[in-house]
Amino acid sequence: MSLRPMLSLPTTSMKRTLTVAIASAALLTAAHASAQTLRFAHVDPDDWTTSKKGAAGQVFKNLVEAETDLTVELYPAGALGGETELIEGAQDGTISIAMVSGAYANFCPAVAVTDIPYTFPSAPVAWEVMDGEFGTALAEHCLEQTGLRTLAYGETGFRHFTNSVRPIHTPEDMQGLKFRVQTIPLYLEMVSALGGVPQGIAWGEVPTALATGVVDGQENPISVIYGNNFYEFQDYLTLDRHVYGVDHILINDEIFQSLSEEEQAAVKRAAVVAGTTGRAIQQFNSAEGITKLQAEGMEITQPTAEQMDAFREAAQPPVQAYLRNELGDEAEWIDRLAAAVDDASSRF
Repeated sequence: MSLRPMLSLPTTSMKRTLTVAIASAALLTAAHASAQTLRFAHVDPDDWTTSKKGAAGQVFKNLVEAETDLTVELYPAGALGGETELIEGAQDGTISIAMVSGAYANFCPAVAVTDIPYTFPSAPVAWEVMDGEFGTALAEHCLEQTGLRTLAYGETGFRHFTNSVRPIHTPEDMQGLKFRVQTIPLYLEMVSALGGVPQGIAWGEVPTALATGVVDGQENPISVIYGNNFYEFQDYLTLDRHVYGVDHILINDEIFQSLSEEEQAAVKRAAVVAGTTGRAIQQFNSAEGITKLQAEGMEITQPTAEQMDAFREAAQPPVQAYLRNELGDEAEWIDRLAAAVDDASSRF
């Protein structure tokens, strides 16, 4: 009599093992699927021709999607909140990537040193510093503090003063003028040191404040001054370049680490190109904006080298003293930045 092999039914232990294996596979599949979509958020308009962050986001999306199987969803114009909310969202992982500027200093205080007035003499020097050893060290420091990895740097551009009273050539010309500034202590210190009267006013109230004379002037990058039609309320523009604004392209580090090595490399490359593109758009709009503001009737003043020294000597010491007190043990970043700027300036 031939014997056929008997099929054994799975035991309870085998069933449990199989169930765990299936569940684990489902979790891995879900985790992999969630990693396939990166949410990139910023507060600027989406139009790449006028928006530095908008251009950066579009370039990042196109490059990443062309080189990987990842999908990038863009959330421009503050669709997911202001910069503080975007940083918090990146920290908790509800946002993958946030492109932000000044608000990052509230999460990594050492970032504030890049806003010390009259630190960067030119954009190429700023690029050299932020893309070099200093920027790399700052990124690593902030990663430890925030859990956010800096993929690359962009720029919001140099900030300049405008007013409706008189041309400003030196700090003496600012005496008694009321300037709207961001409600950030560093900016309040800077304007006071230059002889002006700082007024912390919410962004949405600025046009009315300028139109009604609540303040005499304000300070912003050229693209913001032109884009918001401030020439309708302001007669004078001083190209003093008092603060160079840095954009930070930040990714949740856990999300970054969940990507494959090939995906990580593609994301880093795309971010560098995105930051560079944002810088280019900002530089173009600034150069074009000066011409447009002049055509709208604004009187434009370019301080001489000697006059710029006067601005620097008036504003830097009190702001640096304030920051040293605020940063405490991290005040070394002030000196590290100064050394990096001196080194970069020798090449430009």
